[in-house]
Amino acid sequence: MNGISRRSLGRLTAVAGGAALLSACATTTPARTDASPPGSPRHALGPIKQIKAGLLDVGYTEAGPADGRPVILLHGWPYDIHSYADVSAILADQGFRVIVPYLRGFGSTRFLSADAFRNGQQAALGADVIALMDALHIDRAILGGYDWGGRTANVVASLWPQRVAGLVAVSGYIVVDLAANREPLPPEAAHGWWYQYYFATPRGELGYRRNTKAFNRLIWSSASPLWHFDDAAYDLSAAAFDNPDHADIVIHNYRWRLSLAQGESRYDADEQRLAGKPRITAPTITIASDFDGAAKDGTAYRAIYTGPYQHRVLNRIGHNVPQEAPEQFAAAVVDVDGMITH
Repeated sequence: MNGISRRSLGRLTAVAGGAALLSACATTTPARTDASPPGSPRHALGPIKQIKAGLLDVGYTEAGPADGRPVILLHGWPYDIHSYADVSAILADQGFRVIVPYLRGFGSTRFLSADAFRNGQQAALGADVIALMDALHIDRAILGGYDWGGRTANVVASLWPQRVAGLVAVSGYIVVDLAANREPLPPEAAHGWWYQYYFATPRGELGYRRNTKAFNRLIWSSASPLWHFDDAAYDLSAAAFDNPDHADIVIHNYRWRLSLAQGESRYDADEQRLAGKPRITAPTITIASDFDGAAKDGTAYRAIYTGPYQHRVLNRIGHNVPQEAPEQFAAAVVDVDGMITH
């Protein structure tokens, strides 16, 4: 997750100049003003399957017909696959093949080697998606995500455009810019990073390891202040934090973003390409919520998306968009599908 203030004040430095010139091309749909977010998922996910893919034994759920257009939905931190319980059911009913994997460090996903580096950098998570698609014999898919999952979906669409049929990205383009992250931010924006600075310290790492579930519940509440999730909803997702690699992946992810931890050399070329902010050509719908603050109009990242594009704004919705607004997230996937040249 990223702080609200960081998104609203720091996003402009993360995208190449020229976005404002193209902002008039963005289509913004009416804001959400209807029902309150559901307190708990209305649908249950299917049984967890396991498949060896790249460096991982990936846990995932699957719904819908085997011959439907593949949709891969990627969760964020500190959440899990249950963010998509309702979205998955909606899309499966409409004929999509929906796959929802646990990211590395969550749920039943495990490293195949005990010696593998517990790496949380963005290129590694992107490579995980490609390995999963290869293992499942999926050539192209619609990708959807928020938080870590949204970043990962953008990474895949940037580096492997031939594998991405369409994209639904909450908060738009949030690919990490390491150079920009080394620059100081205004005090209000820096305040929004509090947990990242906490993770940068030995005390913070120990605190997260000892208090993972209480810590993550605080993040849920602060990132979605109008979402009155119930204990059952939180407990469903909190079980995913029991993964033995969870804390290692989380701590490395945030330290790597601040250049306080090294990534792996195998991803250097990918990170260099991402630093150049390659344009994303896949049909895309970006979604902004209250969490995005002043950046919710989407103009800061409009220039990145050069294919068919829409931007949607959801008011009174926090960070966990697919769980808080499942109908709207599913509708974006359906609409992206309609934008694809079949």
